[in-house]
Amino acid sequence: MPSHQKKIIFSVGGVLSFGCVLIVAAAMGTQFWVQGTVLCTTGAQLVNATGQELDQFVGRVNYGLFHGQTVKQCGLGGRPFRFSFFPNLVDVIPASLHVTVIFFCGVIIIFSSVATGFFMYNAFGSPYETLHGTLGLYLWNFVCCFCSCLVMIVFASEVKLHRLSDRIANFNEGTFMYKTHTEQFDHSFWLIFLTFLVHGLNILLIRVAGIQFPFQKAKESDVNTGASDLMY
Repeated sequence: MPSHQKKIIFSVGGVLSFGCVLIVAAAMGTQFWVQGTVLCTTGAQLVNATGQELDQFVGRVNYGLFHGQTVKQCGLGGRPFRFSFFPNLVDVIPASLHVTVIFFCGVIIIFSSVATGFFMYNAFGSPYETLHGTLGLYLWNFVCCFCSCLVMIVFASEVKLHRLSDRIANFNEGTFMYKTHTEQFDHSFWLIFLTFLVHGLNILLIRVAGIQFPFQKAKESDVNTGASDLMY
């Protein structure tokens, strides 16, 4: 059976891994991955809007992996529009990149769940020295770290390199042209970065679990000394 030290450390790792499952699942369902503003360039150029006048032509946009919303302004008040990537925008966005992001988010959820089970098995069971033991824990957490990095890199490239916000703002627009005015990643995107950090912490915990701290040896020696004294 694992030592008391390993039980505590592996239990903490299991709780953190399960937290990652909930975090990624919640992040996937929100529309707070990107937020920004879009400028109606057509209307702004017609009236040569500058300064505070430009605010009348600046709308908002925010979206996640599956749905989002925009409020378009072109001098005539806001026009709210809600959309879904599937099936509304599937022909407009870089679908292969978008599906890749969703796929690797699913992989994170699966392997975080596996890591949770293996942490608990190592805490309270009798693991083998192969994938059931610390080697498996290293593997599952490394996969989660790797997939978290891929999600952030691929999604950032989709947003920045492929101008995803521009594509969304100009969807079904025949008269007006819109351009991204400001853009930033929202908190759901940074939850994926938090997942990366948590699994990195888990890898550190696995390493710490294999270290025998001096106070444990001291306690064992005290017990042995006390037992030998009783024999005399």
